[in-house]
Amino acid sequence: MGTFYVTIELGDEQGANWRTLDALVDIGASTTSVPASVLRGLEVRAVSTERFRFAQGEVRELPVGYTWVRFAGKELMTQVIFNEEGTSPLLGAMALEAAYMAVDPVGQRLIPVEGLLM
Repeated sequence: MGTFYVTIELGDEQGANWRTLDALVDIGASTTSVPASVLRGLEVRAVSTERFRFAQGEVRELPVGYTWVRFAGKELMTQVIFNEEGTSPLLGAMALEAAYMAVDPVGQRLIPVEGLLM
């Protein structure tokens, strides 16, 4: 369900170290996911392991942690899946909602959702 890529920055839990990535905006994914090596490079800790069902119906247990993310002029802490190597980073719906952003798949951009601010 990915529609387009946006440039995001991921930060460690203290917000001291950052890395810039292109992430697929995926409104079909609730949680942001990033290759595990990127998160380990930022010294992001896995705090638990959770089960996730993927679009193809596959269920996998993957480590989960928390990281800072910057995109579209917003900065927030979000849950992140330590995904397998070779997978594209995904910006999930929970991060989009927390930043009060919606997806414009035709214009291939993120747009502020003023109604969510009320």
